[in-house]
Amino acid sequence: MVPKEVLKKIRALEIKTRKIVQNTFSGEYHSVFKGSGISFAEVREYQDGDDSRLIDWKVTAKMNTPYIKIFEEERELNVYLLVDLSGSGNFGSIEQTKVEVAAEIAAVLGFSAINNNDKVGLILFSDHVEKFIPSKKGKKHVLRILRDIFYLKPESRKTNIGSALDTLNAMIKKKSIVFLISDFVDYNYEKSMKIASRKHDLVPIVIEDPKERELPKSGLVYLEDNETGDTIYLDTNNEQVRQSYSNMKLARQLERERFFKSIKVDSVSVSLDKSYIQPLSNYFLNRAKRK
Repeated sequence: MVPKEVLKKIRALEIKTRKIVQNTFSGEYHSVFKGSGISFAEVREYQDGDDSRLIDWKVTAKMNTPYIKIFEEERELNVYLLVDLSGSGNFGSIEQTKVEVAAEIAAVLGFSAINNNDKVGLILFSDHVEKFIPSKKGKKHVLRILRDIFYLKPESRKTNIGSALDTLNAMIKKKSIVFLISDFVDYNYEKSMKIASRKHDLVPIVIEDPKERELPKSGLVYLEDNETGDTIYLDTNNEQVRQSYSNMKLARQLERERFFKSIKVDSVSVSLDKSYIQPLSNYFLNRAKRK
């Protein structure tokens, strides 16, 4: 039985993200993610300005007046949301944790997909796949996905992005749009991601907390890794310690961005101290320009 507070949270999220989708993302999503082709829909009488190459000569001869064929885009795309539920996602120094923001982004993308008659599936993962939900259409299905993101308690606090991508590559044969939503606090996922980027339209969405980029000057602090439980004491008054930490974070970020570029995937960077709407919107607009 799903607790009332979880259902209340999902309902509030549905209302909030539905407005965002209607006002911002539905049209942008449609223009960026096209269907796999076009199919014949119907015929209608020829009108001035119509392409004469579309004339249906059999129907024209039968009706004794020009008719043209009308085609429509074949949509019904598969969209998969891969959401990281590992322990590091429970961190949040602003108003929300990284997992909560990931759930909002998943809601926006899920509702955008079903508004365009596409199917949505879900893979929740830690250091293994915690839950797999095959893609389906409909609002109820998206609400179920949101329920599982909020309600499912992962068995592990660790992360293995490669494992989630391996599951995707093994189970999803049809080319899909894949949004990988994670803070990417992990290693050795490059091979699996490279394979996934060849089979699917892969979009990494990186969620970061600004407080994780640098250490505040707070004296001797006790740090615990949310995933491994490892602990360490650091003297944050030491400028060299703070600089080394910042350099390490920056190096990992640059290495990740270079890798994304090398496999030709466009990523989205989201920071908890700013709205995720603008980075997502910029992604859609920039990608649409290249179409």
